[in-house]
Amino acid sequence: MTTALPAVVGVLGGGTMGAGIAHAFLVSGCRVHVVERDAEQCDAASARVRRALAASVKRGTTTQSLSDLAARLSVGTDDEVFGACGLLIEAVPEQFELKVESLGRLEAATPSAVIASNTSSFSIDDLGSTLRSPERFLGLHFFNPVPASALVEVVRGAATSEETLGAAQDWVAAIGKTAVTVADAPGFASSRLGVALGLEAIRMLEEGVADADAIDTAMVLGYRHPVGPLRLTDMVGLDVRLGIAEYLTERLGDRFAPPKLLRDKVAVGELGRKTGRGFFEWSA
Repeated sequence: MTTALPAVVGVLGGGTMGAGIAHAFLVSGCRVHVVERDAEQCDAASARVRRALAASVKRGTTTQSLSDLAARLSVGTDDEVFGACGLLIEAVPEQFELKVESLGRLEAATPSAVIASNTSSFSIDDLGSTLRSPERFLGLHFFNPVPASALVEVVRGAATSEETLGAAQDWVAAIGKTAVTVADAPGFASSRLGVALGLEAIRMLEEGVADADAIDTAMVLGYRHPVGPLRLTDMVGLDVRLGIAEYLTERLGDRFAPPKLLRDKVAVGELGRKTGRGFFEWSA
């Protein structure tokens, strides 16, 4: 029997991923509190979530009205709202110390809620090493764009309790997504494989094996990937991919060493879709 979703869910960080996670729980009937660092970021986060909700209403993927959905959303700067939540998810940028600090804030806000990190690469055991209650902590790795993605990678740490793991798996199912449960390891399953493919595609481009369109088309038509590895890198962000590659190199060895082309593009600010240019040109 599926565990009922928490009535209230908290999300720390209202960027692209945080807004998508908030959307997923709102359309599933939860009340969601998003916390950001200042008023400007709160306004931006609120706009992101509302755009996603409006798109769902327009597509007919929810029968709820936009006003009803938006009425269950709050966006602010005060951690105190997390005290009422049954599930807390950090969705801050992929910086280890920032995530550790954020998780400490979440744990301090409530003695009982399940706490999850949306990290795409960092060890859950390393992130949870400073928590007093690591048994209620695990990874919930959502994929971008969250509304369209069917997958959530559930990452169990060494201290994660069976109760926490089971509840998280049930909640993923309750929001209409499929849970793939993996053990804690650098890059888990999805990032480790995805980054390996992306890095090799960049090396092929660097070596002149083929142009970006040809490399991506080979994977889309030959292997039925929904999007090619270079375009996907643009969508994720070249800076994000570089950070993950550096972390995996440190943990798993030189097979994840970032190609010079990736470093060069990040250095000049060609970060992919968010800057308008990466391996492809992106219109506004």
